[in-house]
Amino acid sequence: MADANTARRAENVQLASMVFADYERFIRAVIHSQVRDQAHADDLYQDLFLALVQKPIPESVKKIKAYLYRAIANDAVDVVRRTQTGRTLMRKYGKRPNNSINKCRPENALIEKEQMDIMFELISGRLPKSQTDAITLRYGHNHNITEVAERMGVNVRTVSRYISVGLRKIRQLLMAKQDDYYDRF
Repeated sequence: MADANTARRAENVQLASMVFADYERFIRAVIHSQVRDQAHADDLYQDLFLALVQKPIPESVKKIKAYLYRAIANDAVDVVRRTQTGRTLMRKYGKRPNNSINKCRPENALIEKEQMDIMFELISGRLPKSQTDAITLRYGHNHNITEVAERMGVNVRTVSRYISVGLRKIRQLLMAKQDDYYDRF
């Protein structure tokens, strides 16, 4: 079975190579008409080759140039869409404030402690008791995971899972609140 797949893949590579040898100038011209950025053009060129290896041009296709044009145009649309999505995400990320732990001054320790207490109160209202207890013992009381597991009477992997899932839920809640806040502007 593996030999048949290898042989078929080798045949597909040979077919794609022949298409590129016969239509290279056309392929490059179409790519450059669709995409201005050279890096994206190179990516499209390579992606087209891999796509033809993955799924060769069907034998029923009579107009190979039209087939190649449509494939390149569709890939170019995907490249533009991915680029725009990336830029949108970067802009959205740029709107968020940087919350580095290194920005706190020592005299703000009391304020930080009060904020931590408020955060643990919020956690207890939003998360199941097991996740709340694990996070509070781990981060509120500075216990290591083994100590948390002993206090809760569960194994270490269970504690890790409680903490992981609980922190993910908290991040989602905070991100949703931040997004709501920044969407107002």
